[in-house]
Amino acid sequence: MPTTTVLDIEGQKVEELFLADNVFGIEPREHLFHLVLRMQLAARRTGAASTKTRSEVRASGKKPWKQKGTGRARAGSRSSPLWRGGGVIFGPKPRSYEFSVPRKVKKAAIRSALSLKQREQKLLVLNHIELPEIRTKSFISVMKRLNLHNPLIVIDGDNTPLQNSARNVPGVKVLKTSGLNLYDLLKYDHLVLTKDSIAYIERAYG
Repeated sequence: MPTTTVLDIEGQKVEELFLADNVFGIEPREHLFHLVLRMQLAARRTGAASTKTRSEVRASGKKPWKQKGTGRARAGSRSSPLWRGGGVIFGPKPRSYEFSVPRKVKKAAIRSALSLKQREQKLLVLNHIELPEIRTKSFISVMKRLNLHNPLIVIDGDNTPLQNSARNVPGVKVLKTSGLNLYDLLKYDHLVLTKDSIAYIERAYG
């Protein structure tokens, strides 16, 4: 069973914590990362690309010239895809790129990412993160004390002073446990969890 040290925001050791072996101690299944990341990124695509067919472009319905006797190719409409300003053949239309994967696959991918952070020693556990006021400078000083770079901070519930203090700091994201996802777990270098968030994660993914 993996263990980790719980710190306070001053960087002082508070206690040792046992982590659930089936959440933070499994062998990472990295092949799941590709599938779930594709699913997340596909869902973000707007799919708004749109072109007009020959029936939708604005053009005269008059036949440009008579069918025979001109020496030119036959033409029946100025909206023909062969003409400049005409319609588009098989062009894109608004669509959804979303696809789904089984829920157990999503959970397995997140467990693998959590275990990978623990294995690479990029997981930091804090007993709580309480800032006296909404102040970006105070938050940056906490990051420096804890030697955090590009962290994802996961909290259980609202923490307005922390959320508002961190929102202007580049390379930092504060996320609620209910919004935990694979993309953010892999994007950020360090993962910071509170004790309360660990309890939620072990219930939800264990």
